[in-house]
Amino acid sequence: MPEVTITLDGHAEELAVFGSRDQHLRQIRDSLGVKAIARHGEVRLEGEADRVEHARQVFEGLRAIHRGRRPIHSKDVEELIEKVTRGGEDAGEAFEIREGSRVVRPRTEGQARYLKALVDHPLVLCAGPAGTGKTYLAVAMAVTALRKGRIKKIVLVRPAVEAGEHLGFLPGDLEAKINPYLRPLLDALHDLMDYDQIRRYMSNDLIEIAPLAYMRGRTLNDAMIILDEGQNATVPQMKMFLTRMGQNARIVVTGDTTQVDLPAATPSGLADAIDRLAKVEGVAAVVLDRSDIVRHPLVQAIVNAYEDEEPGKVAEAPPAGPASVPAAKGPGIAASG
Repeated sequence: MPEVTITLDGHAEELAVFGSRDQHLRQIRDSLGVKAIARHGEVRLEGEADRVEHARQVFEGLRAIHRGRRPIHSKDVEELIEKVTRGGEDAGEAFEIREGSRVVRPRTEGQARYLKALVDHPLVLCAGPAGTGKTYLAVAMAVTALRKGRIKKIVLVRPAVEAGEHLGFLPGDLEAKINPYLRPLLDALHDLMDYDQIRRYMSNDLIEIAPLAYMRGRTLNDAMIILDEGQNATVPQMKMFLTRMGQNARIVVTGDTTQVDLPAATPSGLADAIDRLAKVEGVAAVVLDRSDIVRHPLVQAIVNAYEDEEPGKVAEAPPAGPASVPAAKGPGIAASG
């Protein structure tokens, strides 16, 4: 009879992966029909070869969640079991977001890498050109986490920096004034939720929109905080924003470091954070490139035309570099952002 032994990294991981009173262990055993024996920081799996392999993948998926410093819930176990039994996919390589009848999947290896980072890490820094899905995937992950009760609030943040134009005085209350700056985040929300739901969530303070300057002095617990256009935050602003993280909070910073609207002598906070924090445990820095663009085909051609040294020459995609997390394959659909 096929047998696999998994060695866990310490007592804390053992408690997280097995669950309270071994509830996760029993859930895997009963759902997959394997024999699971836990002893001295190890779990031995016995049974039919394919079932043992499925159980191994589920345990590895739970370990990845724990390494990302996120609590493991029975729903996580259920979702991992569904993934490995549905397609035989490795739990660490296949990720998707389900919102009602809509399923969002990565269309490129870069997007799969980004989505995996969003699942596994409490702080994700993502840089890439327009149309690579940076904003959309982050908002989709936040909406799903809110509806599943993993967080209690979504906070959408953006620097109030104008792209080379001065809009002057904007009428209305705070929401009306910053609405133009937060439009990409709101567009992603509207694609995932209907208008009435969004207004209801906002009125109940489940979804909050705020300019970056208004984040100073706050501590956000049980929340997913998304900073869009992070390349337009200064280094001190980025430090201020990242230190807002409270208990059970997750932060995502997205931006395009080739489109910085700060004064010429001012360093980009996103580029600085990727260099400074890439090796910090719990932080994932993902760099997307033009091969990850999933908008209209013309968008990729436009980006190529502006970035290539010679007109008509298609440049090679820049390497992701040491700041990116390991690649993962995952076909499917994902809206751009």
